[in-house]
Amino acid sequence: MQLEEKLKQLPNDAGVYQYFDKDGHLLYIGKAKVLKNRVKSYFKFTPKLLPADKLGPRIHKMISQVFSVEWIVVPNEHDALILENSLIKQLKPKYNILLRDDKTYPYIYIDYSELFPRLEITRRVYKNKNIKYFGPYSTGAKDMLDSIYEIVPLVQKKSCIKGKAACLFHQIKRCHAPCEGKINTADYSKIVETALDYIYNKSKLIAKLTEKMMEYSEDFRFEEAMKLRDRIKTIEKSQIKSGMDLATNENIDLFAIKAGKKKAVIVRMFIRDGKLTSSSYDFIQIDYVEDEDESTFDLNEAYKRAIINYYDNEIPVLPKEVLTAIEVDEKEDIENFLYETFSKKIKLFNPKKDKKKDLIQVALNNCDELLRIDSSKNSTNIYEELKKLFNLQTLPYRVESYDNSHMMGQATVGAMVVWNEELNAFDRKDFRHYNLESKDEYSQMREMLMRRVDSFEKNPAPDLWVLDGGSTLLKLAYDIIQSVGVNLDIIAIAKEKVDAKAHRAKGAAKDIIHYRDQKGEYRELKLLTSDQRLQFVQRQRDEAHRFVINFHKKQKRTEDKQISLLQIKGIGEAKVKKLLLYFGEFGKIKSASVEELKEVLNEKDAIVISNYFKQKEE
Repeated sequence: MQLEEKLKQLPNDAGVYQYFDKDGHLLYIGKAKVLKNRVKSYFKFTPKLLPADKLGPRIHKMISQVFSVEWIVVPNEHDALILENSLIKQLKPKYNILLRDDKTYPYIYIDYSELFPRLEITRRVYKNKNIKYFGPYSTGAKDMLDSIYEIVPLVQKKSCIKGKAACLFHQIKRCHAPCEGKINTADYSKIVETALDYIYNKSKLIAKLTEKMMEYSEDFRFEEAMKLRDRIKTIEKSQIKSGMDLATNENIDLFAIKAGKKKAVIVRMFIRDGKLTSSSYDFIQIDYVEDEDESTFDLNEAYKRAIINYYDNEIPVLPKEVLTAIEVDEKEDIENFLYETFSKKIKLFNPKKDKKKDLIQVALNNCDELLRIDSSKNSTNIYEELKKLFNLQTLPYRVESYDNSHMMGQATVGAMVVWNEELNAFDRKDFRHYNLESKDEYSQMREMLMRRVDSFEKNPAPDLWVLDGGSTLLKLAYDIIQSVGVNLDIIAIAKEKVDAKAHRAKGAAKDIIHYRDQKGEYRELKLLTSDQRLQFVQRQRDEAHRFVINFHKKQKRTEDKQISLLQIKGIGEAKVKKLLLYFGEFGKIKSASVEELKEVLNEKDAIVISNYFKQKEE
């Protein structure tokens, strides 16, 4: 059906709309209170169907590529906003602003209902009015807490207070032993206030750690000094120095966004009890703008995405208001989203005077500094070269690489490793292992990638997948992402075949990279071993291979142990596999009764196995 005819069928309901190009690629996802009015506003209909005159450069370019439109009707605008946000995270439309950082941040908390309360870290929200939260922290929470426990003599462990005798922590003067009644609750509360002062005043904590680091260095305790140096650097990363106190007890969240030529940056600041307690930042890629004109970056959409993504989680401490560095166009929609989500009125506010305006300026100054530091990096060129060489849609700033491993069908596992351009290194906290059920390598890769696709809503897709394999696996991966409509680039890297075997001679291994060109045809490319683009891809593949092999060895040892224990008195590998298939794990076989074992094997074998484990226990 022609686009113009499809536009005439738009309903007067709330919903989400999706624009596609002539090749069926998803261009944009938006939400509307009235679909008919919103979607038609992008077009003019005379003398022929064209983009509307008042569109910005980015949206004008996008609308000129629209070939078809689809929509989903929902009961109200709030539901449309939720669905829009979910679909954008899962499907990565080309012209939407894509944010990665929508995870739940850790908080430090203290439970005042305890006689001798401690500081702890959590990502959960506890239904307890006596709990006070500090944060959120994008980085440094654990380092702060470890440091405070070394400096301040709080109760060091949960189990300490339950003990009846002072432990080692008391002997080394890191605890006043409330377990033996050596400190009362009033004096202990003063110690808690000292600890909280370090949370509110990171500069004071850093100064104390620096003092300790110098003492270690003077005593030639260099290893301990280096650990403190690294801890100080981590805590400093979470700190924005404002030098300001609002002189109130308000809880306020602040969002500031600025765009450079190739990236934009979001700075978030969190004011608790009138003091700046933590901050975080993230970059947004802007590689679809050909003329590099800053005005083509949609600040309004960026603010909307940033705020909705952040508050689409459980939040222990809700702000009284959210400050933004600009007047956000869809302010009422976002305020309604916050009210519907938390049953609390939270106002969006762009301050024009006083200390709140000064706080906005602090955040914007940090945006400028982060963009300056990022633009000075020399490593960016490799991403541009990869994009050009392999016909990628976006710069591959975040790369996920996959490999799988097994031995004769035993201990079948897969692994995903993640490269993060901002770190200029592998992001090991995001690495994942997969226990796989499939028997052949093709099915194993399919199982692993399908499981990853299923998690896109919670953990959005990267810019690029790298597969250890050839054109067959590359086509498989494209079939998977096309079946769910995700915009995602993929390449595969395989060893050169010599006499039908992979050529792995040290120093002479020649890899072939498989990719898809602009016409959608599958190509292969051989690069010189000295080519930095090849070396970058090889590094991704090799890390995935290392990670999966280590996991395979661990799983293989576990399975070997299980099999060796059960190979007793005629209980061979075939019977072991039957038992593992039925019970799922070795521990359940060990604790199973004779009657339960008879569900899988005959009575004689069931008795033999049951008696064996009973004798082992005796």
